[in-house]
Amino acid sequence: MSKQLIIYFSRADENYAVGYIDKGNTEIAAEYVQQLTGADMFKVEPAVLYAKDYRTCIEEAKQRVGNAPIKEKLTDISEYDTAFIMSPIYWGTYAPEMETALEGLDFTGKTVRVISTHEGSGLGSMVSDVKRMCKGADVKKGLAIKGSQAKQSKKTIAEWL
Repeated sequence: MSKQLIIYFSRADENYAVGYIDKGNTEIAAEYVQQLTGADMFKVEPAVLYAKDYRTCIEEAKQRVGNAPIKEKLTDISEYDTAFIMSPIYWGTYAPEMETALEGLDFTGKTVRVISTHEGSGLGSMVSDVKRMCKGADVKKGLAIKGSQAKQSKKTIAEWL
């Protein structure tokens, strides 16, 4: 049996289309993937928290592209065969902290599955950006989940798996 890992970024507080939430939409979806697969989970957390209001948050995210420090970084994923890369769409791709999290990891020979949460952007360029960051991986077709429907996405995720 293969060993699987979920690497995800998620943010609560004010979200587009759903208002203030206690748990981020991507985290909800990541928990469904974990329930369905038994995968280990690693939450990517920014070193500096984003503002609670949505508009300020997205402006902050724009400023962090290419320089988004995180609290803790994975250094070795060699024990895993499959990685799920999950993030909300920020400015057309994954949150800037995901790039920091993926940087330097060896994805050679691994299967990578991509899930985004969004409110109209779909996967954006997330799949191609994951392919760029996860050199040597077999990146499969991604899944886009509307954030406002994350709580009802377990069946959709199960069918995609």
